[in-house]
Amino acid sequence: MIKKVLISVLLIVIIFLVLVYISLGSTNKEFSTCEILDFSQVEKIDFKEHDSVLVAASTLYKGNPLKHLMQGEQYRKAWETPVNVPIVFLDTLMGGVQILEEGGGQQTHSLKIKIKNGQVYTLRSVTKNPEPLIPEFAKKLGLENIVVDGISAQHPYAALAVAELAKRAGLLSTHPQLLFVPKQETLDSLNHKFGNRIFLLEHEDKGNAQWTKIKGATEIVDTEDLQELKLEKGKQIEIDENLVVRARLFDLLIGDWDRHTKQWGWVLKTEQDQTLAVPLPCDRDNAFFNIEGILPSIISHKSITPDLQNFEKEIDYMPGLVMDFDIYFLKTIDAKIFEEEAKFLQQELTEDNIKEAFQVWPKAIYDLNAPEIMEKLIARKNRLVEDALKFKQEIDKKEFLNDPLKGSKDLELPSSLLKCFECQ
Repeated sequence: MIKKVLISVLLIVIIFLVLVYISLGSTNKEFSTCEILDFSQVEKIDFKEHDSVLVAASTLYKGNPLKHLMQGEQYRKAWETPVNVPIVFLDTLMGGVQILEEGGGQQTHSLKIKIKNGQVYTLRSVTKNPEPLIPEFAKKLGLENIVVDGISAQHPYAALAVAELAKRAGLLSTHPQLLFVPKQETLDSLNHKFGNRIFLLEHEDKGNAQWTKIKGATEIVDTEDLQELKLEKGKQIEIDENLVVRARLFDLLIGDWDRHTKQWGWVLKTEQDQTLAVPLPCDRDNAFFNIEGILPSIISHKSITPDLQNFEKEIDYMPGLVMDFDIYFLKTIDAKIFEEEAKFLQQELTEDNIKEAFQVWPKAIYDLNAPEIMEKLIARKNRLVEDALKFKQEIDKKEFLNDPLKGSKDLELPSSLLKCFECQ
């Protein structure tokens, strides 16, 4: 009897592994940019004769029934749905731009550009290159497509809707705009990497603060710079506690689970000898994150990857959403502020405001995803006071930090400033 059970289990495991490899094999392992519709010979197109292009963000994630079962439907249709995107040339964009440097994180390719008045912007690719995230063991086992295909759980146009929601919530954003950048002389040697791609044009999250329209704003710094200022100025520099709490509750609302320290800028406003740091959330790739299918559900289980959470009507596992950022900046803030800011978001993000915010999406994308996302968003908003207090309780359960925050490992900080921002 035991032998039969073991054989049955072994057969099930073998069948499962076979299905996994077949499913993974249906995704191209190579990174791709975007798919231009209605043009058979892209290289011969004179894009200067057009003002927009019909383009799909990527056809890399096209699925079949087996892939939908094993790896989930995710946002595959949004990635492959064609949308009209304005064409831009860098020599005429905003009067002509200068390319400063190439940048980007592990997945995103980006270009930092400067316009004639000195204002700096970033072009961030909508399509992602997950290759740097693939562990070596996955490559050896032929499982790299788990990571490659995982990008389909991100909504390609999430940042556009999030910026509109943030505006209605009284929060800063980098004001992203969707653009298509064809191959062109200005890109020169960068054409192979940045030509014929969709980008989000965003305000820079470090440097000049004039674009924020915050009265008295002097500059935008990253978290590492903010810590150095705290070490120098002590009590003369503080964070805007209400807005930091509001920003993190907003993250809970939109299901943006990946909010590490490198994804925040700080707008400094100084009056006399006192400086206030206003949070500037950046990088909204993981808002409305949609995990489905057998493999992603296993990988995202709270016992394996507790922070990797699906965007549903209710938060699945609150402890998994507490980051070092929260312990460092929010642990010393009173729970009353959490409750106040949750009520503020409930009041400001009315159903009408939420619906208006999603109108920024192309109609095809709105019709495809907006109704379901808005329904979940409204449900999460209605629970926000309860969730805010739970979030604060989970933060309070954590001990103060002993190690540097991500992105601050090169700083030599006293133990007090390692623990939390207000511990100095």
